[in-house]
Amino acid sequence: MRMVSRVPFYTIVALLIFTGLCTALLRHVQLGIPFLPGQQEKVWLIEARVDFNSQNAPVLASLDLPDNPPGYAILNEVAASPGYGFSIIENDGRRRGEWSKNTTSGAQTLYYKAQLIRSKDLDTDLVDVMPTPQAVFWDGPEATAAEYVIEMAQNKSSSPESFTRELMRLLLNPEPGQNTGLLLANQSPVIVMDKLLNQAGIPARISMGLQLEDARRRQSLTPVIEIFAKDRWLVFDPSTGQQGLSEDILLWQRGSNSLLDVVGGVNSRVSFSMIEQTLPALELSQSQFAGQGFAWLGVHTLPIEEQSMFKLLFLLPLGAMVVVFMRIIVGLKTSGTFMPILIALAFLQTSLVLGLVSFISIVAMGLVIRTYLSRLNLLLVSRIATLVVLVVFLVSFLSLVGYQLGFSTGMTITFFPMIIIAWTIERMSILWEEEGPREVVTQGGGSLFVAVLAYLLMQLPLSGHLSFNFPELNLIILAIIMLMGQYTGYKLSELRRFRAMVEEDKA
Repeated sequence: MRMVSRVPFYTIVALLIFTGLCTALLRHVQLGIPFLPGQQEKVWLIEARVDFNSQNAPVLASLDLPDNPPGYAILNEVAASPGYGFSIIENDGRRRGEWSKNTTSGAQTLYYKAQLIRSKDLDTDLVDVMPTPQAVFWDGPEATAAEYVIEMAQNKSSSPESFTRELMRLLLNPEPGQNTGLLLANQSPVIVMDKLLNQAGIPARISMGLQLEDARRRQSLTPVIEIFAKDRWLVFDPSTGQQGLSEDILLWQRGSNSLLDVVGGVNSRVSFSMIEQTLPALELSQSQFAGQGFAWLGVHTLPIEEQSMFKLLFLLPLGAMVVVFMRIIVGLKTSGTFMPILIALAFLQTSLVLGLVSFISIVAMGLVIRTYLSRLNLLLVSRIATLVVLVVFLVSFLSLVGYQLGFSTGMTITFFPMIIIAWTIERMSILWEEEGPREVVTQGGGSLFVAVLAYLLMQLPLSGHLSFNFPELNLIILAIIMLMGQYTGYKLSELRRFRAMVEEDKA
């Protein structure tokens, strides 16, 4: 007899498992969908408050806004300023929020709120076009002092990063030298650092960062230095000389443009308040990555009604796996293959106890009616159709009784497919006549037992979360079902039957 190669079969199984795992992993990495239900993400709610005094004239206020700040992603932003028009203007890669009003007077307050979430990348974005160093001007002796300080730093450095660190060490020295002291006499260390870097041929700029701390109010921005090296902007803390951007620093303004401009007002100032919030990670993922990448493969874009339907359908493979395991591996008898799955699915719509009572009641009354129908000598098609009609009346009757007793049994009962219930009653009736009531109890009880096991697995929050948000994992379940379909050994229920033979062999 020619042996059939199983290589194609195992290849298909391996491809199903590989595709399911890889797609789920990509969806998790690209869209940020968590693998576990109930995971929370920290979100920062930041409010910028602009205050100024109007001069009874048209007002135009412009505030620099964060644009893809490194380490953070903007979820949403809104302005709250009654009576003012607001728009976000993007020009030359910069974002500014503009408030406008025809005429106003007195003290004015404008608000801008942004909700941000941490991202995994703390490095700044790559830049395609290399910027050029800015022109630097010094007054008299400062030019000579600047050249001397630059030369000292260059002698102890070999790269733009090491030069910047050495330059900061010189400027932050508690006992600065004569040249360093001359440069710091009339200017802040940040401005001096920016000038020296540009004079040394290293593109540099002063950026403004916001120190994030929960429940802080009326905060101001702190300056940081950015240099261009290795095709990207690198951040340095001018107060400590350390390289890299701290996780609690949000770069609000990048470059030397003004933070706030107000036309038609005086005494303008801006302050920041912040609070840390906690939101569900799944909700953030859906709002942040809607329509991107693998998002179009999910069902989250469908109407809510259809999503509810798919949430139940995606649980069917899990129930099918339980049925296959109990029948092939354990050897438990059930009334058909699909009936336990449908019963388990119905139990998900209500409590387990009410579902069991409803199903057993309908089948029991149906068997009594089927016994009477057998005396009428009806043909099979007519008999099944009659059972369907009678099942509808039974469902209605039990729904009314349940409602009067205060139980919501109607939803449970009507969810059971009428045709399947009628056919189950027919099969059990024939089984009763041919095999006896014991076999009916065996297969009926087996169906209910498997349905309860499937329900217990399907109602787990983890099962619902993974099946709905990672439907590709059902490919792995399919592979497991196919592998169990190749099993030809003893069933677990048969081990008891052959225990005596094993004991005789040992003796």
